[in-house]
Amino acid sequence: MAAPKKGRSASAQSKPWRSLALILIAIVALTGGMFASKNTTPRLGIDLAGGTSITLRAVPERGQESAINKANMDTAVDIMNRRVNGLGVSEAEVQTQGDRNIIVNIPRGTNSKEAREQVGTTAKLYFRPVFATEVSGPGAKPSPSPSASSSAPQKATGKASPSATTPSATSTKQGRAVTDGLKADATPSPGSSASSSAKASSTPSPSPSGGSASDAAARLQAQYAALDCTKDSVRATAGKGVKPTDPTVACGKNSQNQWQKYILGPAAVDGTDVSKAQAVFNTQNASGWTVTMEFTSKGAKKFADITGKLAQNQSPQNQFAIVLDGNVVSDPYVNQALTGGSAEISGRFTQQEAQSLSNMLSYGALPLTFHEDSVTTVTAALGGEQLHAGLIAGAIGLALVVIYLLIFYRGLSVIAIPSLMVSAILTYVIMSLLGPAINFALNLPAVCGAIVAIGITADSFIVFFERIRDEIREGRSLRPAVERAWPRARRTILVSDFVSFLAAAVLFIVTVGKVQGFAFTLGLTTVLDVVVVFLFTKPLMTILARRKFFANGHKWSGLDPKALGAKAPLRRTRRPSRPAAGSVDPKEA
Repeated sequence: MAAPKKGRSASAQSKPWRSLALILIAIVALTGGMFASKNTTPRLGIDLAGGTSITLRAVPERGQESAINKANMDTAVDIMNRRVNGLGVSEAEVQTQGDRNIIVNIPRGTNSKEAREQVGTTAKLYFRPVFATEVSGPGAKPSPSPSASSSAPQKATGKASPSATTPSATSTKQGRAVTDGLKADATPSPGSSASSSAKASSTPSPSPSGGSASDAAARLQAQYAALDCTKDSVRATAGKGVKPTDPTVACGKNSQNQWQKYILGPAAVDGTDVSKAQAVFNTQNASGWTVTMEFTSKGAKKFADITGKLAQNQSPQNQFAIVLDGNVVSDPYVNQALTGGSAEISGRFTQQEAQSLSNMLSYGALPLTFHEDSVTTVTAALGGEQLHAGLIAGAIGLALVVIYLLIFYRGLSVIAIPSLMVSAILTYVIMSLLGPAINFALNLPAVCGAIVAIGITADSFIVFFERIRDEIREGRSLRPAVERAWPRARRTILVSDFVSFLAAAVLFIVTVGKVQGFAFTLGLTTVLDVVVVFLFTKPLMTILARRKFFANGHKWSGLDPKALGAKAPLRRTRRPSRPAAGSVDPKEA
């Protein structure tokens, strides 16, 4: 019988315990890391744990179709991600889908309504002077407004007095205030910058259609008089689509949760001029939750100019409104020019309100407008049912594979079943560790990928076992058959797993969303299949080939030569030795 070749194959054959020890050490180390990090279960996706999935579609503005490009979509994803994380939602997922869709997955336990407002809001942010304001709707009572004060050392720290939210005594006085505000806004202050950017923010055209300041004021007065902010349909259009350089009307809620309407001047500062904003609990002057802002160098000058102008006026014209997507989110007033490059907005904020406002100020405007296409909410109960169904499907698939191995390979299942268990343990531990490491979430498609991987792993064992059986059919005994079969089986296994991994990689790259979970799991389990076959299945087969049960071809071993139709055993033929020098051949003698 041909003996196995010496060299690397013989060394691997004689030291299979080394490979088994190596994979055992890896399992122990990974499991120890899993328990040490306290991440003993894989992180579940929205469809299994419950949560909200939001699909947003980019909508181009008129004549700006080219604005929907990869750079702007990536910027939007980054801003949305920071907004959601600003709510303390560290496990949310924000990713693009196709050319113009963004998928936002928010886990269970998060205020999904607030998160929807945060991610879907375009956040065109402007600071506009207030020309007039009053509570909107019949029977509404006036309420105080937040205050703004400089956080620089030289700031004045006077007490905030209520802003004038009471309706004007007469429409004539109100109209005069608006007209004066437009005229003042159209006239640069002596100390203002002559740069075009500063002029653009402080010197607008009085109205979109032109005309004098009094004509613009009359039109605004008519819009303001007809504005009823208690109606959803009115709020949906008020202040929307207005150029930053034009005055406008707008709606907002005051501290008493009443709808309030405004006449606002042209934008003096925009959101890009804010470099940083933060929600802070102020314990020094009992202000409670406040929002601190820091401006860019240009923004600091613009803000100093507008607050300097407003501080000279009487309420409500010493107010400015922070306008987000046409809605007033805050309307503090000022008593002095705020020149320190930073400011603090205070006024009976709750923690949630302060954090929401600071988020919008910090992360700025989205480069595109998005429309909410769909919102899917998965309850925890439904997610649990889907996880239960996925686990049952996996258990059924595994049971079928085990039954198949027991029927067709009999004793060889002693090798295949532990190999499947080792592969399952490695997959579980690595998925648990990847959750906090790369935010991997096990969703339903990923569970499907793991189930498919059972078949891929079993296929590798079958290829190896069939190669061994082929060698036995050729008349070889088990130990040489194992070593001769391994190089051929190894080549086939590597090619097969490479194709599977390539398919998983392509699927992961070209798809988005939940399908990526399937591709990732398929790729991971394919790599683990190679590791398990090389470091566990083959060494274990080498060890068991030395046992009489397998070596003698017991009928329940799965390697019975008679059952396999083996040929007569191969015998080693010896070549005749040459006679030694000087010796005489007996025949010749």
